Parts: sequence; C-alpha cells; structure tokens
Amino acid sequence: MRRLLPCFHGDGGEQEDTPNIAMAYSTSTATASSSTVPSGASGSINASDMSVESMQQRQYPSFVDRPANLRVFSFSELRAATRNLSRSLMLGEGGFGCVYRGTILNGSGSAQEEEVAVKHLNRNGLQGHKEWLTEVNVLGIVDHPNLVKLIGYCAQDDERGPQRLLVYELMPNRSVDDHLSGRAIGTTLSWRTRLKVALHAARGLSYLHHDMDFQIIFRDLKTSNILLDQHWNAKLSDFGMAREGPTEGLTHVSTAVVGTLGYAAPEYIQTGRLTAKSDVWTYGVLLYELITGRRPLDRNRPRSEQKLLDWVRPYISDTTKLKLIVDPKLEGNYNIRSVAKLATVANRCLARLPRARPRMSEVLDMVQKAMDVDLATSTSDHDQAPLHCYGACGEEDVKQRKGKKAGLLWVLLASLTRSRPS
Repeated sequence: MRRLLPCFHGDGGEQEDTPNIAMAYSTSTATASSSTVPSGASGSINASDMSVESMQQRQYPSFVDRPANLRVFSFSELRAATRNLSRSLMLGEGGFGCVYRGTILNGSGSAQEEEVAVKHLNRNGLQGHKEWLTEVNVLGIVDHPNLVKLIGYCAQDDERGPQRLLVYELMPNRSVDDHLSGRAIGTTLSWRTRLKVALHAARGLSYLHHDMDFQIIFRDLKTSNILLDQHWNAKLSDFGMAREGPTEGLTHVSTAVVGTLGYAAPEYIQTGRLTAKSDVWTYGVLLYELITGRRPLDRNRPRSEQKLLDWVRPYISDTTKLKLIVDPKLEGNYNIRSVAKLATVANRCLARLPRARPRMSEVLDMVQKAMDVDLATSTSDHDQAPLHCYGACGEEDVKQRKGKKAGLLWVLLASLTRSRPS
C-alpha cells in the first residue's frame, strides 16, 4: 500500500501552501490534557484549512513510491480492542478526538496480545482528517526509536459516517508534560531523566531533518507531544502538523501558522516561512521548560513571569544565577554543570536569526556532551531514578531509605555478633 501526502509548490525559492479558511485550531495528544486552547485564550495560533479536493491534487513526490508496513484494522476490531470505546479506557481527549487503551493480537500469527493506544478521530472536521492523513503518511515511513511507532490504522465508512482511527504502541509513562505540570502529585522527572528527554528528542528531530533522503519538519514540538515508554525513553508523537521541508533549491516552505503559543519561532509567526530552523527554536524552548519545570506561556503566574523566555533572560549568563531558575521541585538534586551546558545549547537554539541557529545534528552532539558531564559526576543511586519525590513524598522516601540502611546495619551487627568467638 502506498501513502501520499499533500505537496505544496510555489515560485521564487519557496514552497507554498495557500490557505483557504482561517480557523482556530486546538491540538490533541495521546495524553490526558492539551496545552493548546481556542484562539483568544492562552495557547493557540490560527491555522488554515484546505479542501479535500486540493489535498488530493497535491502530493509529496518523495512519498509516492514508499510502501508503509502498517496494519489495516476494521472498525469492529478496534471497538472490540477498546471494549466498545469505553470511557473507562480513555487515556486522553482533545480537538482531534479521543485516545483509548486497547488490546490487540500482536500480528505475528500467534495468539499473543499487546496493549496499544487507539486514537479515534471526531467524525466531523476536515482539519482532523487532514492531520489523520498526515500521521499515516509520516509515521508509515519513518523508523526511529525516538519516534512513536504507528502500528496501523482504520479508514472505514459505515452508517454512522466515516471512521478514522490510528493504532500506536502504548506509552505507559504518559507525557513529559504530565510529569512537569504537577499532575503527578509528589513526583517530578529527575534531572537525569530530563537530560534523557532532551537527548532523545534531539535524536528524533535530527533523524527527521537529516537522516532521510527528504526532510520532515515536525512543527509541533512540545512536552505534551513527547511520550515516555516503560523504560522512560522519550519518543516524539502527534505528527498531524508535520510538513515536508523545502525541496532542493528552495529556502523554505510558506504555510499557514499553526502550533502552540510560546513554542513557535518568531520568523514563522511573522511570515509563515517554515524551515528546519523553526524546529530548532522550538527545541530551545523545550530545553528551558525541562530546566525550569515551567510552561512557555502561563497566564496563572505573575505578569512578569508569564512568558518563560522573558523570565529566564536575566539569569542565563551567570552560573550562580542559573540556580535561581532551576525547577524547585528538584530540591537541588541536579548537577549545575550539566544544567549550564544545557542552557548554553538552548541559547544557541534561540538565536533570533534562523541562520545563526545550529542544525539539529549539531544540537544533538552538544546535548550528548551535557549528558556525559552529568554521567561523569554521578555520585548516587538517586541520580539514576526516573522520578524525584519532593515535598512530603520526598521526606517519606528519605525515611524509607534511612530505614532500609538502618535495617541493613542491624543485620550486619547481628551477623558480626554471631560470628564472634566466645
């Protein structure tokens, strides 16, 4: 089976996507919440819609001859897998539709089952269909350990209308946003895990930008779109807004501005010109989100602290001041040298001029060095834990560890007493 994506052609050194209807856009993810909200509130940017006819007329030439190893499911199969789309199995809900936990046969010919995440598209809305098609096309051809795996899809029409579903590998540790935002009460991602997220996200983006024979611009990097597997490996998800990068000889893609406020690169917001360097800017925002534990835009904070990049600016040039912006929930459990290195990477990614920003392959090398510094100075098992307990949870964790140490000491003393000659 072959997958096709819309292709946008233009003149004068750019590829162009001409908008028809401006509409407020709200993203959805495979997590329980989304950081985008209707336009006029605190998080969204207007997107443009396109007719189905225009989508069918335009194709990404790079994708035409690429078979995708995706399973095709019937709607009845996926209803059975999710117990008739039971709300008790719902993992998340957003503008796209709902995401459910499900169980399917693993496709190997045996009776072995595997747990999956099933995303069910709302039946109305062209924007959602467009994103469903993009996800199938992109995730059907990419293959990387830091990109969420699309197992298959359902495209079936019945008496209730079109049924569009996507089936992904299940990511049991939810999203990075879930852990940074405080929804996981009493715990947060440890500093080592945050470095791991930064490294894995950089690997995923570097693959999309540089490691295929065509370029994909992710366009919607944010903590709610980075999911964590059972081993706390991070994977990019939600490719509904991904775009093919400019073809040879062209400098950028001109397109309607979509995404989440606080993340998008300034030149993209101002001109609609999209390049891989737009993803690099967004990655820089992500790094400061990992360092501070704060969202890029938070209307609930004091006015001077609502915009993350404005708030961190006075602190980033001095290592002694840098400690003042590190997430307080970490309670000092971090290596300031690796924090400083990661902040330096973020600053380079956030250069105002796109050409001054590094390529993602260069960013990946720099983040790896920050991780190496952290690994070289690791002094305790606590550094290896994926989560850090803070507050009352942290106090209880300390008590338990002290209790275990005391118990081991008593066992040692008892054994010495028994072995002492009379």
